[in-house]
Amino acid sequence: MKVFLQNIMKKMLEAEAKLVLKKYKPKIIAVVGSVGKTSTRDTIFTVVKEALVAEKSNKSFDSEAGLSGGILGNDNGTPDFFFYLKNLIRGLILILGREHYPKWLVLDIGADKPGNILRIAEWLSPEIVVFTSFSPVPAHIEFFKSAEELLEEKSILVKALKPSGILILNADDEQVLSMQVKTKATPITYGFSKQAMFRASNAKIVYEDNKPIGMTFKFEYEDNVFPVTMPGELGVQAVYSALAALSLGVYLKLNIVDMIDALSTHESPAGRMRILPAVKGATIIDDSWNSSPIATAEALQALENIKTVGRKILVLGDMLELGKFAPEEHKKIGTIVGQKFDILIAIGPRAKYIIEGAIESGMNKKNITPFDDARLAGKYLEGIIKENDIILVNGSGAMRLERTVKEIMWSQEDAPRLLVRQE
Repeated sequence: MKVFLQNIMKKMLEAEAKLVLKKYKPKIIAVVGSVGKTSTRDTIFTVVKEALVAEKSNKSFDSEAGLSGGILGNDNGTPDFFFYLKNLIRGLILILGREHYPKWLVLDIGADKPGNILRIAEWLSPEIVVFTSFSPVPAHIEFFKSAEELLEEKSILVKALKPSGILILNADDEQVLSMQVKTKATPITYGFSKQAMFRASNAKIVYEDNKPIGMTFKFEYEDNVFPVTMPGELGVQAVYSALAALSLGVYLKLNIVDMIDALSTHESPAGRMRILPAVKGATIIDDSWNSSPIATAEALQALENIKTVGRKILVLGDMLELGKFAPEEHKKIGTIVGQKFDILIAIGPRAKYIIEGAIESGMNKKNITPFDDARLAGKYLEGIIKENDIILVNGSGAMRLERTVKEIMWSQEDAPRLLVRQE
């Protein structure tokens, strides 16, 4: 009965969202991909919100309820009865009244199951689609026959683009570049490669008092070069997100200096490679929002690139929804871990394959500790960390690794503001 009622409410939310779009006619920027959707959505919003009078979806629950909630502008909270009720009320207010409504919406759109994006594309026609990247073994592949089927599902949004629209593609991903042939919209590309129209170069980690505090890189297009600084963020995904946002802004003729200034104050979404101070003078890289093989590999690369006199500690949880690929993909991550890092704390039943790969690649068993509970792992970690240690916390959302982060963060009272899933 509960599922039946939720499905009815989802249909009602979708009906209201359609009516709101028809009434207010906002232009849509849709972000799709298998890695970095939420980070890219938020970075785009930071860059365009003032100039375009834009708003964004605040949460990504699932393709249908999350998208409708984003359009209705009241999608905060846990997706329960009250979540649906307050969104339905908000929708009625927008439909029956004449409310202030943004001229642009920045929405990230996922494909949890086959048919999700197909149903959305029947009523959502974006002006701009940003395709971030596509992993060989992406999240949610458990519900698809193959990665190719999932890629085809995501490509439906590209096909839904208006012919006068813009398709923004990651030039460093061949599968993403292949999306150009699926639309008549104007393609523009970003990345580190020379073939990209908008490029990043000289990406570096910024330090203060021997601790990482952010990223810097050079943004290049045509004959222009601009330095960009992003405090509080780490990893290549932060650079890709900034590139996508800047590329979009330049194409729409927004002021480049204003956009770069906006990026200098941008805060990464909670749980996405966010730098947090830990107890005992250590540093946390909080990547606890969600995970997939490519996202975890990128997070490990970011940790490897950090210079520190302390140890590099990993807290890795299960990567979920990988189906038959789970054992192999977890073991691959373990192989990387065993070669390059000091301590591994593995959380969850599938993490045994991470441990297996780490041991086979040379990590001492004494430096590996398994846990079933994220909070207990945090309590253990609190007892062993030292000054200047760097702790990367990464795993799928259902593993609740933000509980680990909360146990070791410097200011636990800031958890509702800084960590994911605190409501």
